[in-house]
Amino acid sequence: MAHSHSHSHLPEDSNARRLLLAFSVTAGFMVIEVVGGLIASSLALLADAGHMLTDAAALLFAFLAVQFARRPPNARHTFGWLRLTTLAAFVNAIALVVITLLIVWEAIQRFYHPQPVAGMTMLIIAIAGLLANVLAFWILHRGGEEKNLNVRAAMLHVLGDLLGSIGAIGAAVIIMTTGWMPIDPILSVLVSCLVLRSAWQLLKESVNELLEGAPRALDIAALKRRLHREIPEVRNVHHVHVWLVGEKPLMTLHVQVVPPHDHDGLLARIHHFLQHHYQIEHATVQMEYQPCSGPECDLNEAQSGHAHHHHH
Repeated sequence: MAHSHSHSHLPEDSNARRLLLAFSVTAGFMVIEVVGGLIASSLALLADAGHMLTDAAALLFAFLAVQFARRPPNARHTFGWLRLTTLAAFVNAIALVVITLLIVWEAIQRFYHPQPVAGMTMLIIAIAGLLANVLAFWILHRGGEEKNLNVRAAMLHVLGDLLGSIGAIGAAVIIMTTGWMPIDPILSVLVSCLVLRSAWQLLKESVNELLEGAPRALDIAALKRRLHREIPEVRNVHHVHVWLVGEKPLMTLHVQVVPPHDHDGLLARIHHFLQHHYQIEHATVQMEYQPCSGPECDLNEAQSGHAHHHHH
């Protein structure tokens, strides 16, 4: 089978660099926050430092996952370690959900049992935290974060801290001007809801990839119709399987065709169609001259996009 592939390590190099920089910024500020919390005897700042410790660990884990994903394929891992980045995104998403629920629980406790907060110290540390988080977020946001689940997971951790810093600044100002302590847990819950929404979306995407689901944006029924329309020799498309490995779509499909004069030429046109219109660089195409028969064909027609086990 003829395949056309393009392998570039530039995006991975960029992702690794950005993750390592963001980790350095987050871990560095976490140390500052611990020192500030000890000097001010502030439980709130120490708790936030614990949050940033989790985020620093998540960024380090994401960086290590990208490094592992660059290892070349071997006889045992024929796709290399690309799926490890998806696994890292999945673990990060679960960690985000757990952290958010813990913050909400702590906020509820504090709402019923308000604790004194040193407003000025909180404000100074919160502003410094905002600057550190803006820097880390900017580092991660440059480039293809929309396509890399792992970098997006890391960005969500930093975004949670960034929103938390903004909330902490607002809470510190209100506490300093009015002395109203419940504003601290109230703002924590609002920020947590925003982070939870993004984390849930990330969890769904990473689970879909781990379960060999087709890309959500890909309409397989439309792909089959379009392939038939644009390449007249194609009579029927069946046994279509699409899945993702490290955000790269892979496909296998059976194509019933009119017996071609140029077998390799027709195969090249099908590959070009898939790469040009659907960015599928790796497709295994089985060309057939007889109509598809048997229960698998009907099953595939009725349930396009689902995985089926079949024997040939």
